[in-house]
Amino acid sequence: MSKKWWFFIISGLIILPGMISLALYGLNLGVDFTGGALLEYQFEKPINKEEIKGQILKNNIEVPSIVDSGKNTYIIRTKPINEKQIAQIRGDLGKSFGKVVEVRLENVGPIIGGETTKNAVIALILASIMIVFYLAIAFRKVPKPTSSWRFGITAVVALLHDALLLLGVFSILGHFWGVEVDVLFITALLTVIGFSVHDTIVVFDRIRENLPKFLSSKFDYVANVSVTQTLARSLNTSLTVVFVLLALLLFGGETMKWFVVALLIGIISGTYSSIFNATALLDLWEEKLGH
Repeated sequence: MSKKWWFFIISGLIILPGMISLALYGLNLGVDFTGGALLEYQFEKPINKEEIKGQILKNNIEVPSIVDSGKNTYIIRTKPINEKQIAQIRGDLGKSFGKVVEVRLENVGPIIGGETTKNAVIALILASIMIVFYLAIAFRKVPKPTSSWRFGITAVVALLHDALLLLGVFSILGHFWGVEVDVLFITALLTVIGFSVHDTIVVFDRIRENLPKFLSSKFDYVANVSVTQTLARSLNTSLTVVFVLLALLLFGGETMKWFVVALLIGIISGTYSSIFNATALLDLWEEKLGH
């Protein structure tokens, strides 16, 4: 805990580029937000994705992404187009690259609209408030002058740290590499938020158990002891998840790639923030402002 300011500086340096990117560029929203067409075609031979994209762009049709989905098979996502344009795409690809087999065709509207996004934000705010109240009640017997409310508030701050980091990273990836935010990203973000709170509560619960045992000690000593006692458990839990996600990243295919990347970033960030942000912030509050 004596190095807490270093942890805060590191977190700030990590989050700052993403926040700047969010402010300047926002997120690269996929068809789940904007609507559009999802075309999956199988070709006779391997084709460079840039060649496919270039052929479609000749018709002034926007192509946010093209990903591999199998042997000589590609999923093409476009902005909203009509049936005539879809037929034109297939015809042009057939003329340029030989036989084309249509595997899938979906002309979809926005799955995640403005109202859904608004409701998700409201739900997140309500969940954060409930977490604060829950931890305040669960930790109400901690010895004074320690306040149970501080446990809940710092847990939510750590949660927001992980969410903002993930949003910032994907804003950068979206602007410079064309990575889209879709419904799978939202799923990953919610999973990361849940994992972050879970990991933080493990550390906080040990602090609660140790406070009565070290009544004559400073809070930073109790926090250090608690972090040390839970460190192996936190790392082992996180590493088992990371190993599974790495396996999925290597062998799960292109369609799952960025979903897995989002989870990896969030799980690693959640483990870090639970130990070095949430606990350090709680220690700062208790030692400097709490008495």
